This record gives sequence, structure tokens and C-alpha cells, in this order.
Amino acid sequence: MNRRWMVLTLAVVFMPACATSQSPTPELEPTQARPTRTPPPPATAVPTISPVILQVGEPLSDFRGRYFSASGACTACHQNLEDESGADVSIDSSWRSSMMANSARDPFWQASVRNEIASRPNAAASIENTCATCHMPMASYTDRVEGGQAGIFGSDLLDPDHPLHELAMDGVSCTLCHQVLDEGLGFQASYNGGFEVDLETAPGERLIYGPYSVDEPAVIAMQAASGYVPTQGLQLGDSELCGTCHTFFAGSTFPIQTTYFEWFYSDSRGVQTCQDCHLPEAVGGVRIATTSEFPRSPFAEHVLVGGNAYMLELLKTFVDELGLTASAEQFEITKQLTIDQLQNRSVEIEIEEIRFSGGRLTADLRIKNLAGHKFPSGFPSRRAWIRFVIEDSSGQIVFESGGFDALGKITHNNGDQDPTRFEPHYLAVVQPEQVQIYESIMADANGEITTELMGAVEYLKDNRIMPAGQDKFGAVESIQPSGKAVGDEDFQGGVDGIQYAIDLRQFQGPFTVTIEVLYQSISPTWTEAMRGQASDETVRFLRLYDAVPNIPVVVASESIEIGE
Repeated sequence: MNRRWMVLTLAVVFMPACATSQSPTPELEPTQARPTRTPPPPATAVPTISPVILQVGEPLSDFRGRYFSASGACTACHQNLEDESGADVSIDSSWRSSMMANSARDPFWQASVRNEIASRPNAAASIENTCATCHMPMASYTDRVEGGQAGIFGSDLLDPDHPLHELAMDGVSCTLCHQVLDEGLGFQASYNGGFEVDLETAPGERLIYGPYSVDEPAVIAMQAASGYVPTQGLQLGDSELCGTCHTFFAGSTFPIQTTYFEWFYSDSRGVQTCQDCHLPEAVGGVRIATTSEFPRSPFAEHVLVGGNAYMLELLKTFVDELGLTASAEQFEITKQLTIDQLQNRSVEIEIEEIRFSGGRLTADLRIKNLAGHKFPSGFPSRRAWIRFVIEDSSGQIVFESGGFDALGKITHNNGDQDPTRFEPHYLAVVQPEQVQIYESIMADANGEITTELMGAVEYLKDNRIMPAGQDKFGAVESIQPSGKAVGDEDFQGGVDGIQYAIDLRQFQGPFTVTIEVLYQSISPTWTEAMRGQASDETVRFLRLYDAVPNIPVVVASESIEIGE
């Protein structure tokens, strides 16, 4: 009987930072659901992005270990792939500039771990062990199995002299995801990274899972080249696979990341999986290896686009300093794919009604969530907000709510001015000092705002826009809104309605009204909380952060002219 290792992890392959954890005990638990055991519906195709890749980056590691091999061991057979449009869909060149590939190198993640440790030095070993499990999954797994501590700093996995360093720096890589067993996925034990990987099978005989059936000649060829035996495993296309790392509770019950739960209780369940959006379908069939005789379809491009456009820009800017394998050109392409996803598949603005009477402008807006989870979702540093601007007949701005400065801080946002305060959820905005910000605000046991995951015990605010189909009160408590959004009748599954009522009697029309939804993956509040920390990782991140403007992405916009 095979013995298997259950890996207890922290989430966050797309988003950084973590904390020690125990098994969560939410009031209601999604039962296992596999709506896509047959091929999924067609996904949104990846847009064509320019410029052409001019540089392919540094060689990938070909480290081969007892349980895992680094991505370079797979590259020889899974590069130079094209779809029917002629686009390059090579797995290595798509993956290497993703946040998954760079999960261990992400400087915000490293600084965030240091920040947690600085507040709780006695828990350093536990924090590092937990955080390494998802950001350095192959190395941390191997280290633990072999009796190590799976630490991160000092002489541990970040140290180039550590025997598992190469495996650690390969991030969330091929032989991690493709070896996850189809056992227990979607059940409570699989949350907080509780996926299972085979421990017993020897190198050269280990199964590697993919979405397709495999004939004997292909099995023989791949086993000879890689040391892995390919076999079909439909779990690779299930949201439950992603849910192992994208459902994370700090302590025993406090929800830090609930993206899988959000999807599970949305209308997207049964229609689209995580993979449909984040590994979009290539055009037509693809010969999946250089040895393949026939194309296979559907083929999932391993671009793994999320919402972290800012970090991709930072990585692109500091490729050499951070020792990254992707080129600046590759990071730019992945960033553009990320922006495309944010601008076309995240939210929409609808002006339901706009009126101008007696010098007063009133606009009723609806912000519609197009994603299969909350927007924003994932790590709680993310936020979106409405910028509402009115210009008079001369083009002069006469009203602005939600403007921002060169540092990416929101003008008049209580939280950006004072870390002990935050902007509430609004039903209506009547003055520029009010800004509608969609975010989650954590508090510690004293009721004070915190960015420390281990210290958080409640949400003072969570008005992130729910996905379509989510019942504000009927879903599990861990994904219910918090704060004033709870009592807002216009804040429902898939949408938020808000009114802007502005006095313009002293200005001359006609007026141009511009409405934008802006998005940041790292709120400046989180970086400001790190200042004063002395660790090398924190000092380096803040230096890099200060060099790359944290300008928000415009994810939706509308404009209209009104008045005389």
C-alpha cells in the first residue's frame, strides 16, 4: 500500500504573504463538486500581444530530485510549440514569466514573511515552514520528508548553498501541479494546501498527470526522457485543484483567502473552472511535445494570468537583480495579458440613469462583477475603487472623487492618510472626500486595523464585489461581506449600485462626466506598514517598490456629456 504525504500549505501562488495555520472549520463546507469531468466549455482565447519576444531569458534549472524535477527537465520536449494560428504556446516560455513561476522570488512575498516574523519572532520557524510550502512547494515538501525544517531565510532554502535551493527557486512548477493526486480535492482537508502527493514510488516510475489519454509509445518516450510516466488525470482541469492553495484560513477560522469558496457559491460553478480563465485555450490543436505526432485539443496555455500587473512590472524592471529566468520582454507580455484580463473580464460600469436639474447632477451607477469570484479576490492587499470626475465646459475639473497621486495613494482616502482609519462603504457619494473603495480591512484582537495575517481576527470591512449568484447571507460566513455593505440593498451577488449626487450650481455646463474603476494589487497601506523594518528582504522590496510607481490599472470606464 502506497504511503502518501499530506502537504499542509498556505495559499497564494498568485498573491504573496502567509501565516501559520490549522485546519479551518467554517460553518458550512463546500461538498466535493466536479462539474467538468468531461472537457470544459470553450474558454476565452489569449489575445495576440506585441512586441515579439526578443530574448528568451536564462536557462531553467534541470535539477532532478527524489520526488520532483525542476522545470528545465521538462523544457526540451515542451518548447517550440505553436497553435493553429502560428502563435508560440510553448509551456516554458508562457510559464516562466508568471507569478506561479516566480512565487519564491517575489520580493513582496519575501518582505511580507519577514514582516510577520518581526512581529512574532518566537514563531519564525512555523511561519517560514508554512509560507515555503506554497511558494517553494517542491523544495519544502522534499525537505520535510527528509527530516528538515523547510525554512526560508539564513542558511535555509533561499541560501544558494542549500542543496534544495534550485528546486525552491523554481516556484510552483511542472512536477508539483502535475503530481497532485485526485484524492480529497474539494473537501475540507484539502484546504490550506492539503493536497496529496505520492511518496512511495521511486524515481523513474512516478506518475505525472495530464488532461489527455496517453498511448504506449508516448509513455515509453516520456519515461525515457524525463523519468516520469505520463497518465491521464482529469483533476488537472478542476477548480478543486486550485482550491487547495486558494482557500486559506489563518489560525483555525479566520479567512485570509477564499477564492475557491467564492467560485463555489457563484453562478460560475458548473460553467467555468479556474483553469478556463487563468489557463485560456489556445487556437485549435497543439502538438504538446516536440515528439508528438498529432495535435491535441483543447490545449491550455500556461500563461497563468492573474491580477498582479504591478508586480510583473516590478519583476520586469529588476530582472537581473532578482536573478529571474524570464526576460524583460516575457514579463511585459505576461503583464499585458494580465491587464487585458483585468480590462475585459473583471468588471463593467453601467450608468443606469443620469440627471441634471436645478444645477444638481445625479448619477445612478451599477458596477458589475464579470469574474467567477469576488473582485478583487485573493490576498487582502488588493483593492479597487471608483474615480468619478466632472469637467466643466472649459475642461476644468470641478469635482473628483477617487483621484490618486504619483505614489498610487488615493486622494481623500482615510486609510492612505492615516493607517488607523479606513474609508467606509458608501450607498451614495455627495462630496469629493468620499471615495467608494472595494477592499477588505482586517482588525486585530484590540479592534485595531492590521496588515499582519497572524494577528487578524475579524474584518471591519469587506465590500469586495461578490460574484454573480452569491447570496449575501446564504453563503458560508467566511465569504459574507462585512461593514456597511451588509445593509446596502444595492450590494448583491454580482453587482453594486451607488449614487453620485453633486451640486454644480456655481459652474458652467455642459459637463463631461468620466467614471473609472481603478485597481491595485498592492495597496500603499501594506507597504507603509513595512517601513521601519530592518530585514534585508524588506529594505530591498521597499527600494524596488519606490522605484516603480504603483499606478493603478483602469479596468473599466464610461464617459457622458450632460447639462447646458
